[in-house]
Amino acid sequence: QVQLVESGGGLVQPGGSLRLSCAASGLSLDYYAIGWFRQAPGKEREGVSCISSSYGSTYYADSVKGRFTISRDNAKNTVSLQMNNLKPEDTAVYYCAASMTSYCAWPTPQRLIRSWGQGTQVTVSS
Repeated sequence: QVQLVESGGGLVQPGGSLRLSCAASGLSLDYYAIGWFRQAPGKEREGVSCISSSYGSTYYADSVKGRFTISRDNAKNTVSLQMNNLKPEDTAVYYCAASMTSYCAWPTPQRLIRSWGQGTQVTVSS
């Protein structure tokens, strides 16, 4: 049974940082592209970032470029999202997702996602 579990969310002030982690079981992440998505209240789920399996190519939404960094640790079977200079508009539930492909089809269509995590809440507020 495939399970993705996110951690690291929480409440942070504007300008602060958080590091989200996605741990997988039942699935070896090094064969799949892994993406982070987010969904704010009343909005559609959107792709935030993606990292490919083979060359570790990374992709970012324009809204987070320069502030967020995605990385993977295949030995630990985890993918992380370092989020710096957070803004109130980053407030959302963040989900990690394993793609059906080894490469990032960016922006990643949700129909290519084979497994979702349960999500972790990130709130940016003073």
